[in-house]
Amino acid sequence: MISLVEFVGPSRFSHWDSGQPVGVPHPQAWVQIAAVSRDQTRNTMTLMPSLISDKMIETYGIKAGAELIRANGGRQRLEAVTSSFRALEGGRVTFTVLNETHHWVTGNNGDRMYETIDGNATKKDSRYLAITNAYLPGEDSVAEKMREAYEKILDGRAVDVGFMYDSIEAHPATPLTPEAMRIVLPKIRGDAVWLRVETILQSILDTTMAPSRSRRMWLNQIVASEDALYGPAEWDVLRDETLLLQPGDEITLGFDGGKTDDATALVALRTKDMAAFILGLWEKPDGPKGDGWIVPRERVDSAVHEAFRVFEVQGFYADVALWESYISEWDATYGEGLAVKAPGKDRIGWDMRSSLKLSTLAHERLMRSVFDRKLKHDGDRKLRRHSLNAMRRTNNYGVSFGKERRESPRKIDAYAALMLAHEALVDLRARGKKVRKRTGRGFFL
Repeated sequence: MISLVEFVGPSRFSHWDSGQPVGVPHPQAWVQIAAVSRDQTRNTMTLMPSLISDKMIETYGIKAGAELIRANGGRQRLEAVTSSFRALEGGRVTFTVLNETHHWVTGNNGDRMYETIDGNATKKDSRYLAITNAYLPGEDSVAEKMREAYEKILDGRAVDVGFMYDSIEAHPATPLTPEAMRIVLPKIRGDAVWLRVETILQSILDTTMAPSRSRRMWLNQIVASEDALYGPAEWDVLRDETLLLQPGDEITLGFDGGKTDDATALVALRTKDMAAFILGLWEKPDGPKGDGWIVPRERVDSAVHEAFRVFEVQGFYADVALWESYISEWDATYGEGLAVKAPGKDRIGWDMRSSLKLSTLAHERLMRSVFDRKLKHDGDRKLRRHSLNAMRRTNNYGVSFGKERRESPRKIDAYAALMLAHEALVDLRARGKKVRKRTGRGFFL
């Protein structure tokens, strides 16, 4: 329907009339319905004849074909296109529908097609609309990139360029039960009344279908595959946006450092309520700004010193990889004042490469705190993103974690730092010593 309005309808602003906007048709409208397979475009184009009335055909001189519809002597056109991004280059298109962008991936050139469509829209000062089901996290589809771009705007990590994202999604805690589905599905389907609740319910209850697939397909939930440690439902339920880390609070710290591509994170856990806060996260910027980027080590070092100045740090576990010299300096400065000691040569350094067993057991303790809802957080989207990116890695000692693949841009360093802060807190509660606070005063007899 939107495509038909863009095709011959009053889709462009003309003037104001008594306070109301008046639209006019685009005189050279060129509308494209784009997909990565011919079947997708065929499904959409076969609907067009049923939507075009006889009066509309007569009024606009419409001549309809299977993949191309013309109007007004050919001055306006509506067509279906597929994933030949080179053929689309340079087209002066006025409106494009990007159909089912959760299928637009690198393997079918969907990413290149999206770049071409965006370039064409920019040249012509036109617009496009992407429609999609919920994507599978980790496939790096165009739908996933758009959602992450939207979340970057919410995070303040990207400029708001007029990006509109609209989605009706079920609550993360919605159970996949017949009672709940009969209430929720009519709300999620909106005006797509041809979707029968009872038929969908049969699919959801079919045990051959993964629950994550049902949640993505029918509830519009962005949920991870069964390989992910957590989905939004497990993580978001721990959010308490009223949490605030105050100066003087007792905390434990966790640190995971990188150099160039990997992120660097400093995470705090408050000892009294196991509330997690990001004190610092340094990530490679997207695009050209990331060329030649390295972690600003002086700023990281300053953040560590600031944490010790502002808060009562009881324990500090830091992965030593790439940061040995800094960790030695931090230990020399603050080590004696800590209540717990890391399983390394000093009180701070924790070499996650040295013992798979220790790291795995520490991770399982963190998972238990998450699933038992003992850990909480302030809703920080950066910590959420890193935690949801973590994938399950099973070994002889239990369940560890890692990135989806070695070169993946989906970072997990804040989650690694959270694990180290959590382990420091676990050790503090189990065997931490009482540390006398230094006053800076001395007495001489």
